[in-house]
Amino acid sequence: MQTKELDEQQTVAEWAEWSTGKYPELKLLYHITNEGKRSLANGAALKRAGLKKGVPDLCLPCAKGGYHALYIEMKKDKKCKPTKDQKEWLANLNAAGNLAVVCHSADEAIETLKRYLNLKEG
Repeated sequence: MQTKELDEQQTVAEWAEWSTGKYPELKLLYHITNEGKRSLANGAALKRAGLKKGVPDLCLPCAKGGYHALYIEMKKDKKCKPTKDQKEWLANLNAAGNLAVVCHSADEAIETLKRYLNLKEG
């Protein structure tokens, strides 16, 4: 069964696909597959391969407004808060010169992407 968070994220991905004419950088937007239930063996193998708890859901690896990249942690609604691991990742990514934020809907994520893409480079 699909979650509301995944539905919201898919809406963002669909908007990005349709908006590459206006914002070509959106071709670089990608989802970081970090969620989902796994067997113990599969989870251990992924961890050995570099999977880390708390990494944000979306990344747009293009520099804008003095930031290196934009990271978005998607949440299904305002009641849903980031985990301790997610808060750590967001703080560390921000400290490293990125813009890392939490968005509680597809609309909020899309507006965040638009604002970021309209920042001046450098």
